[in-house]
Amino acid sequence: MTEVVAALIWEEGRFLICQRPAHKARGLLWEFVGGKVEPGETKPEALIRECREELAVTVAVGDVFMELTHTYPDLTVHLTLFHAKIESGTPQLLEHNDIRWIRAEQISQYDFCPADEEILQALQNGKK
Repeated sequence: MTEVVAALIWEEGRFLICQRPAHKARGLLWEFVGGKVEPGETKPEALIRECREELAVTVAVGDVFMELTHTYPDLTVHLTLFHAKIESGTPQLLEHNDIRWIRAEQISQYDFCPADEEILQALQNGKK
């Protein structure tokens, strides 16, 4: 099982989503910024590193929003989604195809990675 972390970053009632590059697995699907936990890293350390690498921002990692396990045809991920706040920097397109700030009621307009479905349902039901 692959340990994966992601960030739920809110700003003015909207949260940040990122579109995967076309050439990667699940290309052009939307997701939360994050990635794999490397050996020797804590989950918060991995999330800080991933946000720096993918968006050029420094985040403060907060509480866990949700944890879940999802099995894709090619891998099984244990995903931990943390609340996070941008401490410095402005999100930049370093690795993703696109980034957007959306409201919960706009979720249905985007095709997300299947692992995020349970999270998206919670957001649509008003969980924050």
